Amino acid sequence: MKKTITVIVPCYNEEETISFFYEEITKIDKKLKANLELIFVNDGSHDNTLLEIKKLSMKDKRVKYISFSRNFGKEAAMLAGLEAANGDYVSVMDVDLQDKPSLLITMFETIEKGEYDCVAAKSVSRHGYSFFRKIFTKLYYKIINKLSKTKIVDGARDFRLMTRQMVNAILKLREYNRYSKGIFSFVGFNTKWITYENSERIAGKTKWSFWKLFTYSLESIVSFSTLPLSIASIVGIVFFIISIVLIIVIIVKTLIFGDPVAGWPSLVCIIFFVSGIQLCCLGIIGQYLAKTYLEIKNRPIYIVKETNMEDYYEKNFK
Repeated sequence: MKKTITVIVPCYNEEETISFFYEEITKIDKKLKANLELIFVNDGSHDNTLLEIKKLSMKDKRVKYISFSRNFGKEAAMLAGLEAANGDYVSVMDVDLQDKPSLLITMFETIEKGEYDCVAAKSVSRHGYSFFRKIFTKLYYKIINKLSKTKIVDGARDFRLMTRQMVNAILKLREYNRYSKGIFSFVGFNTKWITYENSERIAGKTKWSFWKLFTYSLESIVSFSTLPLSIASIVGIVFFIISIVLIIVIIVKTLIFGDPVAGWPSLVCIIFFVSGIQLCCLGIIGQYLAKTYLEIKNRPIYIVKETNMEDYYEKNFK
């Protein structure tokens, strides 16, 4: 009996790319020795994304959709897809075709051997990235792997194929502040990495500005490391020791050598410098406090407005 692969496709203002994606994913039907189930998650799009998905669902029964009441973000969309997936194996894939659907064949053949619980894609190039984005992306992976015990592979994509057991483990993690690359790594399981050169978007514009990527990177660090809090404490201790040493030096110079105390310019510089360090440390603490605040409010991670998956709707919303 053929296995079923559920492909989760988060979409936000992607009306231009959906038809191209569907065309490419259906091309691998004959070569893929498994049944396909497509779940498009409309993340509160403002264009005709949902309409395009509905058109596909009317001509292909394998196409399912979940539509949010507003934009909740890609992380929420992926979670909704994982919760709705019925397949023996589950894949997450971007709709803009930067992830190559043809790789799904290799992933399935690899995971069917039983040696791995997950086959994931890792890009070895960053086509379409600006010069500064490439630099900051590389720097980000170095920083987070220094700060976190959970290893985040450089170039790792959300694009992967997972066993049902791994998906069930992921669904046990119900945190509000989600970083899926970290969650995929945190749950463990044997992962096979496939390297490939990612392509530029087939159509439309990226929804990830530099600022969004920067804030997302901060969220990932806060989600998977408490080391910044330790660094803030260590910096405080170091500056306390330095201040004690400087006080002793000033007293000795004044009483023994009769040297006058330095003027106000040096004092102002020191005040500004130490104040900056204090504000930085307070900011680090504030980040963790804000995340804790969001977690304890226990708000839903997403809200579904409509879906054509009756069993999923009855299970979660009735």
